[in-house]
Order: sequence, then C-alpha cells, then structure tokens
Amino acid sequence: MATKKNTQLATIENNTGYLAETVNLAELFSEELDGLRPSFEKIKIPAGGGLAYEVPGDDPASPDSAKEFSAVILYHHPINSYYKEKFTGGNNPPDCSSLDGKLGVVSETGECRDCKTCPYAKFGSGENGGMACKQKRRMYLLREGEMLPIIMTLPTGSLAEFTKYVTRLVTKGMKANHVVTKFTLKRAQNSTGIAYSQVICAVDRPLSPEEKRNIAAMTEQVKLIAGKVSVVETETETVVE
Repeated sequence: MATKKNTQLATIENNTGYLAETVNLAELFSEELDGLRPSFEKIKIPAGGGLAYEVPGDDPASPDSAKEFSAVILYHHPINSYYKEKFTGGNNPPDCSSLDGKLGVVSETGECRDCKTCPYAKFGSGENGGMACKQKRRMYLLREGEMLPIIMTLPTGSLAEFTKYVTRLVTKGMKANHVVTKFTLKRAQNSTGIAYSQVICAVDRPLSPEEKRNIAAMTEQVKLIAGKVSVVETETETVVE
C-alpha cells in the first residue's frame, strides 16, 4: 500500500502541467533548505545579438541552449542598479540599487534616494548617451512540470517590447500569470549601432481554471520573497537573510 509521502512524490513526478497542486514555498524551503541560503536558478539572455537562451538543465555545470522556451510569468517587477565603475561581472554589489524601481539604497551609507529624480537615472549620464543606472525588470518564471520558479532579468533594451506584450494582455482582461508565455529572441541594434539580443514574448496558451488558481497562490508567495532576493547578477539569485 502506497504511503502518503510516496503518493505526493508520484504526483510531483507525474506533473506535466503547471502546478497540479498548491505548493508552499516557505514550507519547502524550511524543510529541504534548513540552515542553507535558498536561491533561484537563472535563465541567461545572450549578449551581442545571440539568438539562444542559456537555460538551466539537469546538469548544473552544463546548461541547455534554447532558441525558445515557455513558462508562466508568476510575477515581475523593476530593479535598478548603479555601479560607479563599469560592471564586468562577478558578485560585487552595486553602489546603489533598487528593488522596486522607485527607492534606491546606497550600499556604502544606507542613504535612500528617489529614483525618479536621481541624476544617474537620466539619459546622458551613462555610456553612449544612456543611463548610468541600469533599469531592468526581474521576472519569476515557472516552467511546465516544475515546482520552483526561476529568474530571468530583462535588460533595458527589452523593456519596450515587454511593455507592449503586457499591454496587449491587459486590453483582453488578462494578466501575465493567466497565460503560458513563449519566449524567443531577435537581434536588434541600439542608437549607436551596437547589436543586442531582444526578448520577444507571445501567448502560448491560456491557463486552465485549476492551473490559474494554483498559479495565483504561487504568485502571492513569490511577491513576499521577491523583496528579499539580491539585486546582484550571479549564477543563481540568492534570497537575502
């Protein structure tokens, strides 16, 4: 006779849709990651006009390459980061950062700044006429058959297209977490002729009523966690203590 634990495990392994049952993230983290710092895996957008995402796979040391993938956008919010010196990668925190795109916090002093009036958030303050403070959008995505969200951060050059996508959903009475979104890439150029990879979103399919209910519950949990996730761009985005 199958035990309750085995039955739950079978449900997870056989889950080929979007959340066949409601998942309690806090409970999952406390039980499986007790004493550890939980983190979310990350989908990377290529540089220089590349047309394939770097997507987490079964082997952490060897991520998959995908020209497209589908996922539910559980939650998305703006993040800003400013580096006095040009950011070249690594785990160094930004000199000033914002988890809501409205209030920035200077890492050295703890001083709070209004992002709307900050001189580093003005065009012309950065390289090639851009902004010194990079405005991006963090997305928490759930792929089919998985229980935990992964993170993808939209760069500045993809924000306009994403805004159009969300606007189209809203005009039809839907939200981003009501549908499965298909993500692709296209090659674009900025005003100075530098090529970059632009994220393109399209509706794959609407969620079923049951999926929508479970996704809504997951979204509320992710909103609570999102304010504790580091702005630093690393291999995995860590939940700050």
